[in-house]
Amino acid sequence: MPKIAVKKLDERAVLPCYGSDFAAGADLYAVLDEPAVIASGETKLIRTGLALEIPEGYVGLIYARSGLATKRGLAPANKVGVVDADYRGEVMVALHNHSSQSQTVDSGERIAQLVVAPFLRAEYCEVQTLSETVRGEGGFGSTGRK
Repeated sequence: MPKIAVKKLDERAVLPCYGSDFAAGADLYAVLDEPAVIASGETKLIRTGLALEIPEGYVGLIYARSGLATKRGLAPANKVGVVDADYRGEVMVALHNHSSQSQTVDSGERIAQLVVAPFLRAEYCEVQTLSETVRGEGGFGSTGRK
């Protein structure tokens, strides 16, 4: 299990923590001087008060919390945030309000979840042709499966 070094940039910050024994994502908490009101269709950057040292070969992925997204319409604006291993700044969550009503986020509230995962770094090589497959160039819905 990789160990993630976490630096508190604000004394109110809460270390990421798992909600259950088998949770893949660790909850991230808001650090705010005052409640943040996010209007319908608006996006606001929400501070976590934390900086992370993700190990080389891993990435921190910031996902929506399912309850916050389904009950209040709040989810990361970029769908999945990426924290690279060489980033040392504060982790921020761009929360977007997909609901039809303004939503308020309070300091200390769980706002997203962080999944740390290994990844493969690829080398991209330009070629003139690609190998043939049954699917070929078929796009969305082209597999014929329902």
